[in-house]
Amino acid sequence: MIQRIQTLYLFLAAGISAGLIFVFHLWTNNDDIKVFALDNYTYLAMYIGSALLSLISIFSFKNRKSQFVMGRLNIILNFFLLGIFVYQSLNLSGETNVSEKGIGILLPIFSIVCLVLANKAIKKDEDLVKSVDRLR
Repeated sequence: MIQRIQTLYLFLAAGISAGLIFVFHLWTNNDDIKVFALDNYTYLAMYIGSALLSLISIFSFKNRKSQFVMGRLNIILNFFLLGIFVYQSLNLSGETNVSEKGIGILLPIFSIVCLVLANKAIKKDEDLVKSVDRLR
């Protein structure tokens, strides 16, 4: 059932991962140049991978277990991306080119929140189906 609330959450997570990376910058250099995820292929691949996992999860609504597993993998991917950003911001020395962090570093957190809410709704649907099967 594609009209469920988890579809909205997954679509929102995909929009955050694929759309907002073009709007919000990750950090600003010392030369006041804004660095986006497009400038580093690793960040871009991880954001696009997260968006693709969300979209694939939306269209695998007939198999709720695989949808739930894909949601968990997507959460792990976003935690890994967030960890890379935290590691990079904590290892800043005086010689680095980063002068100011942008809101783009927080995008994985917003995506994780949407994915957790989606997984909660998927689990609720799975429990509902199991309880109906038990009554038959």
